[in-house]
Amino acid sequence: MRTPQTTLGLLAGAVLAALVLLSSSLFVVPQGEMALVLRFGAVRNPQNPVERPGLHAKLPLVDDVVRFDARLLDVDPPAEQVILSDQKRLVVDTYTRFRISDPLRFYQAVHTEAAARARLREIVNNAVRRVLGNVPLLTVLSPKREQIMTAIRTESNQSARDLGVDVVDVRLRRADLPPETSQAIFKRMQSERQREAAEARAQGQEKAFEIRAGADREKVVIAADAQRQAQILRGQGDGEAARIYAQAFESDPKFYAFYRSLEAYRHTLGDGKTTYVLSPQSEFFKYFNAAPQKK
Repeated sequence: MRTPQTTLGLLAGAVLAALVLLSSSLFVVPQGEMALVLRFGAVRNPQNPVERPGLHAKLPLVDDVVRFDARLLDVDPPAEQVILSDQKRLVVDTYTRFRISDPLRFYQAVHTEAAARARLREIVNNAVRRVLGNVPLLTVLSPKREQIMTAIRTESNQSARDLGVDVVDVRLRRADLPPETSQAIFKRMQSERQREAAEARAQGQEKAFEIRAGADREKVVIAADAQRQAQILRGQGDGEAARIYAQAFESDPKFYAFYRSLEAYRHTLGDGKTTYVLSPQSEFFKYFNAAPQKK
């Protein structure tokens, strides 16, 4: 016969078992996630397999829940060397954003996000090699780079559909020349700039010589023209002076002769430092001799 304690224990065990059974038959899909319910390893409802955020039911001890992130995910593969169409080498670093678009296919193809990232690294790297292999270096460095990234994303997305993911964006974060190539290009650019500088200096010197020669030639022409003008003006001045002297001489020859003698006295004796040895009766002193004597 059962005692009240035994009955109470059985009742408590039954309630506890019911609670455990109830808790294992319910599951919650948080916001930003999706889920698949597997029954004995197979999808429970292949026609509508995806469980959206909210509270859902399952069979305890039979069904398993596999969760997937519904947000944007990223893939950051290591940088790769790529050969372009003009045989230039580039170190390309890409960054990819993707979203799980088909959880059932995703689970069947790769099971986990880590496996999906590994597959996407290969897909993106292959797309980068194929697309960049058909363009030269100048195109990669031009505004057409956006078109290149779009082509890489489109090709990557086509290949990634088999994985149940949608490639949203692919970006070329870095596209640099390899260190050894960069050094060679830098030296070539340096040599080219030095050649251009030497050529510019030579052209500048040639232009300076031309300007200097033209200036010297113009200086000679200006000086010769000035000398010619000076000779003309001097001749005209001498002629005018001779005319004035002649006119003055014709007006009063005696006064003109006296004035000319005074000019001669001033020029020869004016400084007081010159000594002349002349006869007082010479023609030079005739106006001194002709001066009236004081009584």
